Amino acid sequence: MTQVMSTLAKIDWQGMVVYTAKNPKQAFINAAIAYVVFRQTLKTAKKVSIYGLRSTLSLLWKQIAGAIVRHVRRAPGTGVVVQRNISKIVKDIEDSMNVAVPGESKYLTVPEQGMSDDEILAILKRRQNEAGIDWKNGRASGAVYHGGEELVRLTNEAYAMYNLTNPLHPGVFPGLRRIEAEVVRMVLDLYNGDAECCGTTTSGGTESIIMAVRSHVVWGREVRGINNANIVVPVTAHAAFDKAAEYFGIGITHIPVDPHTQKVDLNAMRRAIDSDTILIVGSSATFPHGVADDLAALGQMAIKYKVGFHIDSCLGSFIMPFLKEAGFPEVVCDFRLPGVTSISCDTHKYGFAPKGTSVVMYRNKQMRHYQYFTISTWPGGIYASPTIAGSRSGAVIAGCWAAMTKMGRNGYLQQCKDIVNCRIEIQKGIEQIPELYVVGEPSSTVVAFSSHEPVGIFGVMDEMKNHGWDLSPLQYPTALHLACTRLTVPVAGEFLRDLSDSVAQVKASPESYHKGSQAIYGFASTVPDTTIIDEVAQGFIDALYAA
Repeated sequence: MTQVMSTLAKIDWQGMVVYTAKNPKQAFINAAIAYVVFRQTLKTAKKVSIYGLRSTLSLLWKQIAGAIVRHVRRAPGTGVVVQRNISKIVKDIEDSMNVAVPGESKYLTVPEQGMSDDEILAILKRRQNEAGIDWKNGRASGAVYHGGEELVRLTNEAYAMYNLTNPLHPGVFPGLRRIEAEVVRMVLDLYNGDAECCGTTTSGGTESIIMAVRSHVVWGREVRGINNANIVVPVTAHAAFDKAAEYFGIGITHIPVDPHTQKVDLNAMRRAIDSDTILIVGSSATFPHGVADDLAALGQMAIKYKVGFHIDSCLGSFIMPFLKEAGFPEVVCDFRLPGVTSISCDTHKYGFAPKGTSVVMYRNKQMRHYQYFTISTWPGGIYASPTIAGSRSGAVIAGCWAAMTKMGRNGYLQQCKDIVNCRIEIQKGIEQIPELYVVGEPSSTVVAFSSHEPVGIFGVMDEMKNHGWDLSPLQYPTALHLACTRLTVPVAGEFLRDLSDSVAQVKASPESYHKGSQAIYGFASTVPDTTIIDEVAQGFIDALYAA
């Protein structure tokens, strides 16, 4: 401070005032330039403090290279060529999805005459059995969280029973209101919520995360007066946080993770928090690597800086609360941790509920109130809804309640033992393959792995696909992951045999795998202009609706 005051004392303030009076226009320009340079310097300094000099320069180079590529794309000749190639890729994606099925009609308009029940069910049955990944025999990574045929029959019956119900009308369906409240309370109990803790159901993990971010946005605005809010998340946090940031027009800072453990860098997280930060995030566990961040440390950080702290346990769901009782190392990821303000948990994953159910939980009712939407001046009456949707399906909520009460704590405990032991068996098997290595320190049901050169990991993915397995590709770093489910348990040995065989195939002829997935994902991770990848991704989504 003494040095600062000494420096300020040496400035010729009187001369500056005289110069400004004589040259107001130039003085204004100088001040504007100085302001811009000062702000940019602060931004750069903050990036260096978070990412380090080398990574900051790498990010800067990617931004410059991306800008150059975008500029080149606008050139008449080059732009046409690039767009033609993008269009070709998108067309290939659409053609691969929208394949004509021999003997199968398309229904592009409502039939003039209604079809018979038998005809409708026959069509649905045929389409259900169209060739795809054999998920019933555990060949898919995650995707289908199956609780057993008996449980499926029960939840289907509950679904049918409540098919016409809508929680928007509690006066019409009072029993459904009780069912939904009990679902929330049971999940709160698993996450050690006390009487003050509360929550709502949502349509899935993405909506749970979006609702938690909304609550903190409103809290930041109403309690702390923050109008330019930002959230700070690990780079491995679910993409739903990016979606929420885009939806609400707030800033988001991605924090690097330790390259060995894949846990968030706490020092970088701390340096990223500023006066406009409303929320920090930790995962239990991460989608890419199945790793739990240091949640206790993040909770203390949230208390110190007076910001919200959300634990994303959508994937950990009904696994993490049972780890200790099942004999595995405990990961405390609940309201016992000081500083936690919200938690998301997917009931439709390891809770085995029908798809379309999740729960977002809060430390107290006031935080939950910030999630709600109400309007008292609408001509249609006073309107209030807890989540994004107005009308919602009561059927999935009833199915969720049925799954949870049928499984019981003992059922979930046994599933935790079986599935986590399956992951451990597969992880140990991967560690025995010299060409492969496990990424991070998994603590739940997911194991991620990559390869040593010359074996390309995406070549391994292609070979595993030839064996009938559907693995999830990862990037930064390039890897594959398998999310073990109840269906994976009986085929763990088969998975390891096919994986070993696939590695041997790629090792024998690595140059043969430079096309296919290696070319696609290799290009995606190196192209400086991410808008190219965005256009291809948008084309993929368009293809989903091609009839």
